[in-house]
Amino acid sequence: MPWPSRKRDKGAVADKKGPDAKIAKTEEETSDKEEEEKSAKPPAGSSKSGWKNWKKKESEGGEESKITYCHWLLKSEPESRLEKGVDVKFSVDDLKAQPNQTTCWDGVRNYQARNFLRSMKLGQQAFFYHSNCKEPGIVALVKIVKEAYPDHTQFDQKDPHYDSTSRKENPKWSMVDVQFVRMTKRFIPLSEIKAHHLAHKADGGPLKDMMLFTRQRLSIQPLTQEEFDFVLSLEEEKPH
Repeated sequence: MPWPSRKRDKGAVADKKGPDAKIAKTEEETSDKEEEEKSAKPPAGSSKSGWKNWKKKESEGGEESKITYCHWLLKSEPESRLEKGVDVKFSVDDLKAQPNQTTCWDGVRNYQARNFLRSMKLGQQAFFYHSNCKEPGIVALVKIVKEAYPDHTQFDQKDPHYDSTSRKENPKWSMVDVQFVRMTKRFIPLSEIKAHHLAHKADGGPLKDMMLFTRQRLSIQPLTQEEFDFVLSLEEEKPH
């Protein structure tokens, strides 16, 4: 495939990058502490009004969301970074430039992230998250258009994600295909999501256990319906 490797999964990168045509889905390679450091600690309780408003909308809607993982957050690096001589940069603009705005999400080399990939179902939506960059955050929505199948980069000796221990008869690593859906109405920065997370930890809001903060280094993260809906609702609000 013509794309650079996007999803990285060895040790979650802090928050930046993307590949050839592969999205540098970063994830297990760098200390995602950078991500945390890049988002300054928000003022306590700064997100409570947003949570209350969202709760109100939820109750007006009637049904409560089920606590299951049915959405995803995919990290990719929008800024150039060489890995074994290959630029792993892959931004949302790179995705939009692909044929049919579709690409494979390859290069994942973390077992938990791989298992999440294998759990993805056709049509499920995910946030496209710019990682390991000056200001990390959510920029777009994508959807799964092909469920897990063997990642070709594990067998390519020229690829930075080549794995000499993987065998074609029993591949270790998988990938999915994703397609661009739309840009979010505004950029939703990590710092803003973190403010809500901290407030929700205190008042029991939907982001209290969000994996973006409990397992920062994973480049592929599951979201509950509540987490997804709340984060998506932020695009309607004015930036703080």
